[in-house]
Amino acid sequence: MTTPSKPYLSPEMDDLAVQFYAECAKGRLCFQRCRACGTWRHLPRHGCAACGSTDWEWAPSSGRGRVFSWTVTHQAPFPGLATPYVVAVVETDEGVRMAAGLRGVAPEALALDMAVEVEMVAVSDTAAVPFFRATSA
Repeated sequence: MTTPSKPYLSPEMDDLAVQFYAECAKGRLCFQRCRACGTWRHLPRHGCAACGSTDWEWAPSSGRGRVFSWTVTHQAPFPGLATPYVVAVVETDEGVRMAAGLRGVAPEALALDMAVEVEMVAVSDTAAVPFFRATSA
């Protein structure tokens, strides 16, 4: 887990988000998985969109995935954030798509289906934010 060299905003925390970011703070990327039909989901919510069940569990992700889409931002939303920065939609090995920052990749080197792996960035003692980095596989 790394600590940010530049300031980051802490995420908004409702009951399910607290659980998600607490897992991230432990260095684990976890998603909800429906116990009734096995569907993985993110953003966290109480009911399964596939079957309607409210029986779910937090399940660990491999932390690996592929770049599905991205955008390059050239204007910082708050002072101190270095630009340009990349926000990518990553499709994880579990099939979950999530938006996250992509670190260590120059915008001109971005490619669809680029292999990535999660990297947690601590934002407090109890929360970390998932970012992704390119991998060789």
